[in-house]
Amino acid sequence: MIIRTALLAALAVLASVFIIGWIRDTASPKVRPARHLQHRPSLVHLVIGFITDFFDTLGIGSFATTATVFKMSKAVADEHIVGTMIIGHSLPVVVQAFIFVVVVPVDPRVLASLITVSVLGSWLGAGVASTLPRRPVQVGMGIGLLAAAAFMFMSQLGVFPSGGTALTLTFGKLLIALAANFILGVLLMLGVGSYAPSLILFSVLGMDPRAAFPIMMGSGAMMAMAGGLQFMKAGRFDRRAALGLTLGGIPGVLVAGLLVRALPLNALRWVVVFVVAYAAIIMLRSASSGRHAAAQPTLTADV
Repeated sequence: MIIRTALLAALAVLASVFIIGWIRDTASPKVRPARHLQHRPSLVHLVIGFITDFFDTLGIGSFATTATVFKMSKAVADEHIVGTMIIGHSLPVVVQAFIFVVVVPVDPRVLASLITVSVLGSWLGAGVASTLPRRPVQVGMGIGLLAAAAFMFMSQLGVFPSGGTALTLTFGKLLIALAANFILGVLLMLGVGSYAPSLILFSVLGMDPRAAFPIMMGSGAMMAMAGGLQFMKAGRFDRRAALGLTLGGIPGVLVAGLLVRALPLNALRWVVVFVVAYAAIIMLRSASSGRHAAAQPTLTADV
């Protein structure tokens, strides 16, 4: 109980630091006062936040769906999609974490240790991802979206184990989970969602799939806020879209987590699989087009 309470307190403290950092970013000299009104999210941004975080709370994930919408609608520049998602989804995932950490019983020591290593991974990963140029970001996100579609596809076919009943991990299995969660923290900063691989990992290790939710949500919240602060510092995000994800996403989480009991998620997941795969192809084609354009010789006139 003490560890669980300390974890919730740490979530609240980090959320406060994150909010203060976001406010300071908006008020900084680099954001001109005359443009403040342009940072108000549109109705479209709010709707995207509500829908993606609604289904995120139900276990579908928000990164693949959000990146797909942003890419297909061209609402956010490719190089800003990762930072926008990480910053915009941070506080909604904090709400998810509070709900699942309180409601779902899981070994608090396992929970705290897995969250700690994921935050370390995300902090290191964000330091690299927030400085990458456009094309590597496009390639990374394209590969990440393809991986997400593949995980979803195989999960739908029942290829992965359904999981066990354990609410904790033995020492050996915990070491495996710690290494995996560190890597997932790094990959999250490249736009690769962690929910699908986390569910698979903990199911293979024999945990009750329900126990994976507080681990995923707690890790996701801490990772996103730790990495998000670095993306803010680098200015690599779309302020309007990020704020829209947050303001629309929190109500989406509350509706899904507290009110919704059943939805036809199986059919929806099939739709998501194909849409995400399509978005991955578009992202990789954009990266390829950029490479070919960069390779073209520049013609200059003799003076």
